[in-house]
Amino acid sequence: MRNTIFNLCVVACLLLATACNPEQKASPQGNTFTNPVFAGDYPDPSILRDGDDYYVVHSSFEYYPGLLIWHSKDLLNWEPVTNALTKYVGSVWAPELVKYEDKYYIYFPASNTNYVIWANSIDGPWSDPIELDVTMIDPGHVVDDEGNRFLYFSSGSYVPLSKDGLSITGEVQHSYDGWPIPREWSIECFCMEGPKLFKRGDYYYLTVAEGGTAGPATGHMVVSARSKTPFGPWENSPYNPLLRAESSEEQWWSVGHGTIFDDTDDNWWMMFHGYEKDHYNMGRQTMLTPIEWTDDGWYKIPEGVTINKPIALPNDATQRTNTAFSDPFNRDELNPQWKFFGGYEADRVNLTTEGIEVNAKGNSVAGSSPMLYIPSDHNYIAEVEMEIEGNATGGLILFYNNVAFSGILADKSNVLANLRGWQFVTEENVINRHVYLRLKNENSTVDMYYSLDGQDWIKIENSFESSAYHHNILSGFMSLRIGLTSIGDGKVKFSNFEYKPL
Repeated sequence: MRNTIFNLCVVACLLLATACNPEQKASPQGNTFTNPVFAGDYPDPSILRDGDDYYVVHSSFEYYPGLLIWHSKDLLNWEPVTNALTKYVGSVWAPELVKYEDKYYIYFPASNTNYVIWANSIDGPWSDPIELDVTMIDPGHVVDDEGNRFLYFSSGSYVPLSKDGLSITGEVQHSYDGWPIPREWSIECFCMEGPKLFKRGDYYYLTVAEGGTAGPATGHMVVSARSKTPFGPWENSPYNPLLRAESSEEQWWSVGHGTIFDDTDDNWWMMFHGYEKDHYNMGRQTMLTPIEWTDDGWYKIPEGVTINKPIALPNDATQRTNTAFSDPFNRDELNPQWKFFGGYEADRVNLTTEGIEVNAKGNSVAGSSPMLYIPSDHNYIAEVEMEIEGNATGGLILFYNNVAFSGILADKSNVLANLRGWQFVTEENVINRHVYLRLKNENSTVDMYYSLDGQDWIKIENSFESSAYHHNILSGFMSLRIGLTSIGDGKVKFSNFEYKPL
């Protein structure tokens, strides 16, 4: 009887807590989803609605092929379409994906200039990059009522575009100074960036990020302004900042770089990015929140909506949660989710029905331009089978950049450990040019294994800790990724890659 009374009290308390906290109440409309909608390193999202299709592209930095386009019908479940950029032009920052008339365009900054690529179909083929003679970053596209095209930039300035969108036709004009951030707030810098523009009714709306994309958890934020023309004068929203982490105790840090858009049912949304507390090395992850319009023509996040709790979705979509991924490397083309650090050299890669052969390069992991995959979970196992040819060394690593990496490697007879660049033989004369390697990452502590048959695994004595492999320490705006590396003289054949969340 005592247990029954206790259980009834618990239920009553839970019901009372739910009734008193509207953030915990499930919406009667549709299903719910939880953030992020792109788990892992997917920063600076630029979203395009094309009819009832949604497309997203993110910053690709030094990862090539770059500018991977994703497609969805429901905003929750996304599939890769194609990599739009194959020619190396440097580190690719915040892009802008747009459709104008019957063509698609991606504008993006790299190497202290800006480029545009275009295609007749979202599937490609995409053009080679065309340089635009302007040095600012984070282009944002807008069209006025007469069909004239403009690019805004992080400085609050804009330039006119040609009708075909492939050249600049005038001088830089300054238009917007941003929203003044209270001096007592902890931010990285004022750093206005990521302008996104659209028109609704009589107003053009400008959404920007401020406060710095990293640094303190409370720095990055989303602010908004509106104007009767695309050139200003701009009136700042009374609801600024629309989104900001108010303390480092919150789950999502440095939230910003928002894009406002509508769906096919006239619901309005904001897509944005943020770092996750205690998982900074995963990079900036893409998230989604509904917005609502006020009677006086401003938009804001509705009361009761919190980005770290389930959010109502006004359709019958179901959010997939299984992030397992396998690639036997048995196709004649590279899975679009694989990237090479520092540029893609197609003649270095041979795709066969039995695996992918990667010609060895460099004398260390730093010079090998490893092939990389984005992990989407806090805890996971990654495995791969390798065959060594010549005097090559192959490896399965976690890689941030050319100065920050660790992992397990093998040459023709030995298993090696690499701990922050210190590489040494840890198991001598145990293989004969063929081996399976495994990384097991649990809350950034990584254990390493090898196997001769893919069934019985032997843990080596060396492990490493990877929580500090992130931008606030190493700069570069990147993330810790799973890598396959081929070093030395010869080649390494990789097959049967598996990524399994724990």
